[in-house]
Amino acid sequence: MRYRGFVSFLGALGATLACMSVLAQSDLYPSRPIRIIVAYPPGGGVDIAARVIGQKLTEAFGQQAIIDNRGGAGGNIAMDLAARAQPDGYTLIMTAAGPTAINVSLYGKLSFDPIRDFAPVARVASTIYALVVHPSVEARSVKELLALAKARPGKLTFASTGIGGPPHLAGELLKTMTDVNLVHVPYKGTGPALSELIGGQVTMMFSDAIAASPHINAGKLRGLAVSSPKRFALTPNLPTVAEAGVPGYAAVGWTVLLAPAGTPRAIIRKINTEVVRVLPLPEVKEKLAGDGSEFGKNTPEELGVFIREEIAKWGKVIKASGARAD
Repeated sequence: MRYRGFVSFLGALGATLACMSVLAQSDLYPSRPIRIIVAYPPGGGVDIAARVIGQKLTEAFGQQAIIDNRGGAGGNIAMDLAARAQPDGYTLIMTAAGPTAINVSLYGKLSFDPIRDFAPVARVASTIYALVVHPSVEARSVKELLALAKARPGKLTFASTGIGGPPHLAGELLKTMTDVNLVHVPYKGTGPALSELIGGQVTMMFSDAIAASPHINAGKLRGLAVSSPKRFALTPNLPTVAEAGVPGYAAVGWTVLLAPAGTPRAIIRKINTEVVRVLPLPEVKEKLAGDGSEFGKNTPEELGVFIREEIAKWGKVIKASGARAD
C-alpha cells in the first residue's frame, strides 16, 4: 500500500510539475521572433491580415512577427509546412476557408488534416461577397435573376476566381438551394473575372464586395445582394441573399490564425487574447473591413466548432457540384 501511495504521489507530482512548466513557458513567451506563415502570395486579403495582426503582436509582445508567404497549390503548401512545424508557439499560420475547410473535399489527397494537425487560435477577418450582374441583364433582384435562370436553363453564366474558391462555391450553393442551372466560368483571380463581367462576357458573379463596390457605384455592374447572413456595412442598400428570396443562404470567406497541433494551450490563449483585443481598434478595423464582432466570443474552442461546420457545409456543396482540383 505504501508503495502504491508513493507511486501515486510521484504521478501527481509529475503532473503538477508539468503544469507549472507549461505556465512558466507561457509567462516567458515569446522570447524570440514569431513566424507567421501565410497561405497566399503578398498583396491579398490574407496577407494583409497577417501583416496587420503581426504588427500588433510585435507591439504587444516585444518580439518581431515575421511574415513568411508560401503561396501555391491552393494554400496546401503552406498548410503542409505549418503542420510539420514545431508546436511551440513560434510558428503560426494565417490561412483561409480554402486550405482549412474546402480543400479537404476538393482534393483527392492532402498531406495534412485541417482538424488533426492544427490548433485553432482566432478568427481574424471575413470576406463578404456581392452578387453582381452585368447592367444588360434583365434582373433587378435575386428573385428576378432566379426566374430568368429557370426560364433559360444553362444560358446564364457565373464567373469565379477559380475552381473550388469561395466565389465558385457561393454560386454552386445558390444553384443547389434554388435548383437553377447556371454555367460556371472560372478565371485566375478577381481582376480577370470582374473585367470579363464588366465587358459582358459572363452574366454574374459572387465578387468580393469591397472589390465590386466601385464598379457598382459607377454603374458598370448592378448589385443584387450580399452573401453574408447580415447586411454589409460598405453596401448597406444591398439585401442579403437570404432576405432577397433564398432563406438560409450564407456564403462568407474567412481568414483565421492557426497553430500546429500540440502547441501549449496557455500560449494559444495568450495569442488569442491579443488578437481579440486588437480587432476593434480603428486602424485594424479599417484594414480588415470589420471589427470582429460577428465572431462572437472568438475563442479557440468556438473557432474549432466553426471550422468543422464549414468543412461539412462545403463538402456537401462540392460533392453536389462535382468540382475537383486534381
